[in-house]
Amino acid sequence: MFRTDRECARTCHDYLVCRPIDKGGKAMSEDTELTREEHVAKVRQLIKESDIALLTTVTPDGLETRPMMTQEVEFDGDLWFFTLRETAKVTEIKENPAVNVGYVHKNKSFVSVRGLAEVVEDPEQKEALWNKAYAAIFDVEAQDESLILLKVLVQSVEYWDAGSIVKSAFNIARKLLLDNPETELGTNATVELDV
Repeated sequence: MFRTDRECARTCHDYLVCRPIDKGGKAMSEDTELTREEHVAKVRQLIKESDIALLTTVTPDGLETRPMMTQEVEFDGDLWFFTLRETAKVTEIKENPAVNVGYVHKNKSFVSVRGLAEVVEDPEQKEALWNKAYAAIFDVEAQDESLILLKVLVQSVEYWDAGSIVKSAFNIARKLLLDNPETELGTNATVELDV
């Protein structure tokens, strides 16, 4: 059973903890934890740098992923996307709201977001998020009833930030050539929303 209660989800957004991951994939000690504000700022920066998101939904046959345009709004724990009402993804979300949203930016940062999606039919929110690019993409205007919003209530975020492609390539080569397990390949952190 999925928890879709908005009040519970909103409360969960108030307590966001970042747990950096060590090289073995285990959460590091509490003294290395970032504050909610620091972590949200980092995720906001990484998402903002990516024009396209990959939204993955659960279907009866498995997982389905499709590209979505990243909204030009500040990440605060929710993600927003426009879509047309009569699409498979809307049906899939209504049947199973568990989703994943992935972001990649020029091979230097990667973000994976896990959450619960819901369909939102709010004309004021549509107007607030609308820009002219959507008219070309969807061939409709913001007020069109066939256009709806998907809101992802974020439960956890994992990100990898290598800093730059040159630094990443150098460090990977150094790790392989020198067989040095201590070589730093970038930052990897996981954010969990306590439910």
